[in-house]
Amino acid sequence: MLQPILLRPAVDVDDEYDLVAGERRYRAAKEAFGLNADVPVTIRAMTDQEALEAAIDENDIRDDASETEQADAAVRVLAACQGDRAEATRRLGWSRAKLDRRIALAELSATVKRALDERRIKVGHAELLAAVPGDKQDKALETILSAGLDVGKTRELLMRVTQDLCAASFDKSECTTCPFNSASQRTLFETHIDDGHCTNPSCFELKTQTAEMLRFEEQERADKAARAEVSLGADQTEGETHADGELALSSGTPTPSDAGDRSDDKVAEARPAAKPASTGSVTAKVAVSAKSIAARTSDLRDATWRTALARMLAGNSGYARTTILVAAMTGTLSQIKSSTLTARAGLLVDEAFPGLDYGGKIATVRALGDTQAVTVLSAIGAAYARDVTSFGQVADLARAFCVDIRDIWQVDQPFLERFTKDELRYIAQECGLVAHMGEKAFARLLGAKKTDLIAGMLKPTGFDWAGRLPGAMTLDGQYGPPIAVEPPAAPASIADLAA
Repeated sequence: MLQPILLRPAVDVDDEYDLVAGERRYRAAKEAFGLNADVPVTIRAMTDQEALEAAIDENDIRDDASETEQADAAVRVLAACQGDRAEATRRLGWSRAKLDRRIALAELSATVKRALDERRIKVGHAELLAAVPGDKQDKALETILSAGLDVGKTRELLMRVTQDLCAASFDKSECTTCPFNSASQRTLFETHIDDGHCTNPSCFELKTQTAEMLRFEEQERADKAARAEVSLGADQTEGETHADGELALSSGTPTPSDAGDRSDDKVAEARPAAKPASTGSVTAKVAVSAKSIAARTSDLRDATWRTALARMLAGNSGYARTTILVAAMTGTLSQIKSSTLTARAGLLVDEAFPGLDYGGKIATVRALGDTQAVTVLSAIGAAYARDVTSFGQVADLARAFCVDIRDIWQVDQPFLERFTKDELRYIAQECGLVAHMGEKAFARLLGAKKTDLIAGMLKPTGFDWAGRLPGAMTLDGQYGPPIAVEPPAAPASIADLAA
């Protein structure tokens, strides 16, 4: 044995030692010399952290280490460095690019790693498979080996089963840092799929279905609100027509038909005796307030906040976990509709999952990888946001997680069409449009037809509705002004930098 094996005294056990480095040499020596042979050893007192670092330094940093051994070593070194990649690259003596590539290869399944170690596939194959979800890698490997696909053909095959992110109908902001975004692989590997593709079809399909479901629900609520508005408008018109008729009779001036076939006595009988002529109007206007405006848009407000919260939870597993725990502890988790998640179990977990017995489902869920488990957890949180009965709980969660609906909603024509002219004036005043245009200019606009009034409100010169939340759409009923963006700091002078 040319190099001693490294030992440290066992904790709380006399005359026993823990093997720190040199396991292969130890096994080879037992086989070559027997258990009673003498071998060179180095005994050193070390803490657990020092022993881990020594094992990494001696066992993992070898010139003949395979790519998978280097990948496993990279994971251990990074853990020993508490996630500090700069320190890990220094300790390994690698470039940052090599460390990132090996960390990515650590996501390969055991079967793929073994195939790479045995050189049944090339590193290029492994790099391509590293971009595929772990539960799909073994099946892809079988296809590569059975068809004898080279790296180029493998790339073409994977391109055909990926999804183009440009065509995605959902919010892609969280995709920018996803390991299954081919753009991430391009920065790591020489062999990669074209930019802008998702290599996780289950996640892509789930997000697509969720987005379509949310849009359908929003449209359904908007249509329902529009039908209610039309019905309300018809009732108001009927009431106004009736009131106008009463006013005409009370004025003492008969209509042309009255003049021809009614006597003054009949007209007098038709007059409402209890209404004084000095009122000038029969119907009294209802005072416009934030509460009266909010009543017209509660369905839209609730749907918009539920959507915003669902998106937040779908993209943040930490918030989703908190939501699920609170829901379970308050007895409201059961309010998630049974069909919401069971209908998507095949996408969230596995295609065969719905057909398994309960024991099989337990085993499948236990075998989920961390990434897939996070996706499932986030989906449960998003489902709760959509299905929980009380909007008050949606509001509390939205406040806790600082959800902002400005990213998905702003004042538009369908929103303004819900309101009367007096209510539109209230919204314009609340959001600063009246102050921007001036009282006289807005009064002239208010005198136009309602359709022209709305068009003028939406496109005033020099006024931007973006980021302005009328009180009817906020959680506390108070107007939400646009979020102020601080201007960039002025560049420092050379003298300042020198100082």
